[in-house]
Amino acid sequence: MVIAVVILLLVISSLLFHFLSPWWFTPIASNWTAIDQTINITFWITGTVFVAVNLFLAYVVYRYRYNKNRKAEYDPENRKLEGWLTVLTSIGIIAMLTPGLFVWADFVDVPADASEVEVVGQQWHWSFRLPGDDGQLGRTAIALINQNNPFGIDPDDPQGQDDVLINSNVLHLPIERPVKVLLRSKDVLHNFTVPQFRVKMDLVPGTQTYLWFTPTLLGRYEILCLELCGIAHYTMRGHVVVESEGDYQIWLNQ
Repeated sequence: MVIAVVILLLVISSLLFHFLSPWWFTPIASNWTAIDQTINITFWITGTVFVAVNLFLAYVVYRYRYNKNRKAEYDPENRKLEGWLTVLTSIGIIAMLTPGLFVWADFVDVPADASEVEVVGQQWHWSFRLPGDDGQLGRTAIALINQNNPFGIDPDDPQGQDDVLINSNVLHLPIERPVKVLLRSKDVLHNFTVPQFRVKMDLVPGTQTYLWFTPTLLGRYEILCLELCGIAHYTMRGHVVVESEGDYQIWLNQ
């Protein structure tokens, strides 16, 4: 009886914590509301299963509590029960995965008018590269990285001669303009994320990954590395400043 009550209290306290907790999503500042919707669908499905399973467990603990005058039956297989569990579990998994597949299809489908910015990660610093007047980023190579060429830009590629190099950890972006973020790492595995934009992606040494989003809210947002990348991982932070087109052009000209 005590165990059943404890299980009920666990369910109630978990629900109260979920709905009353002050720790929730940061206000969204990009076009990716679909990601929030997908997460909410997952919460509702897993939450319903959590409540149902624990209420059933509490009922079973109470209903079949010890009674010296009652004898337990051994029933190792129940095809009907197993069939229902398989069907219901499959429906729940499909309901959770399907919205995410649609979101992922959009996540990898970059708009044709998206501008490009390259994010370079290294222990433990962010740096950025923007295309110059030609609108094209120049070629890079790991072998070309040195003290005088920290981005590893190919000196024989004319498209790289006017690239805008940003060695600070602050990136400015214009509001309401889609941007494709190209990601590469100089050393180990990193992860680029801005919680308010609902985007995150690994930076994998030796290859280039990407993500895209459209900033929708003016402000200053923190860039985090969400991949343990060494002893000073916690210091690998930066900022994205979303501003008007006019302010962005002033910053870019500087």
